Amino acid sequence: MGRLLFISVTALIFFFHSCSPKDESSVLKSHERIRVILDTDANNEMDDQNAIAYLLFSDDVFDIEGITVNRTYNGGDVSKHFEEAERVVKLCGFGDRVRVYRGANGTFRDIIGHVKEEVFDGHEAVDFIIQRAKESDKGELVLLGIGKLTNIALAIYKDPSIVKDVRVVWLGSNYPMPGEYNLENDTSALGAILESDVRFEMVVVRYGENTGADAAKVDLETFRSKLSGIGPRIGEPIVGRHGGEFDCIGDYLVDLFENFPGRPEERPLFDVTAVAVLKNPLWADCLVVKGLRYENGEWVKHRNIDREVLIWENLDCRNIIEDFYRTLVER
Repeated sequence: MGRLLFISVTALIFFFHSCSPKDESSVLKSHERIRVILDTDANNEMDDQNAIAYLLFSDDVFDIEGITVNRTYNGGDVSKHFEEAERVVKLCGFGDRVRVYRGANGTFRDIIGHVKEEVFDGHEAVDFIIQRAKESDKGELVLLGIGKLTNIALAIYKDPSIVKDVRVVWLGSNYPMPGEYNLENDTSALGAILESDVRFEMVVVRYGENTGADAAKVDLETFRSKLSGIGPRIGEPIVGRHGGEFDCIGDYLVDLFENFPGRPEERPLFDVTAVAVLKNPLWADCLVVKGLRYENGEWVKHRNIDREVLIWENLDCRNIIEDFYRTLVER
């Protein structure tokens, strides 16, 4: 615990000295864990489940306040994403410690007209984010998004005062190129985030390149050999997404890989990289970009806008994957 925490705090100090658009007041005090809410489309493919497990088992570094879910094009209604997130949390042995909250089915543009209502699409997740953000005496809250940005954008829209107390770190975009799955699921949410004053960071994906999360690939044979049987044994087995019963997270993660459409021998663990960069910012390079907007399917820089966005690129995928395996196996 001490070694990992030292690395995380040291890396954060480096980050704020070298490339942060803000001052050093946000640097975490020594021995503090990072407060985080994970926002995920958990039932999309297989990387979200691995990211959830990695985050939960890194609880020496992270103070995990909760998990919120949203629906993207794959994985069905938001209820399916909720069920999958709960399944993973329970298999990791955190069922009594980390709660999952239902978020948005629709897009930011579809929902903003209803946020003043007591009940609206995504209200449970949105209200939870706002409530936790307002507990600012506990320190900065990181909103770690690994799906579309809808829940986070709605929370900021409903209560703009929270921007001073949160930092948004998002796995998304192919910046500077257009497109990417999480981005395309709700461009209106991305636009709202970029137009707000919230501290915003993007861990880029960059399909087909070796400078983003797409390069964080694992092969099935190694994945199976390292993770089969790992994790705490839960009392009552849980039925998996593809059937079968599981009593530990390792066997379930292997099953998700083995049942991935097309049965690939290799897959990127996109979402794991966002957890890793938050855990240790030295595992990526950072770039500060001013005046960034996403307009008509393209990235545009406006010279008259001073708002800064931090881009995480050139990911150290070897160390990220090694730490992912080590963290899960040691638990």
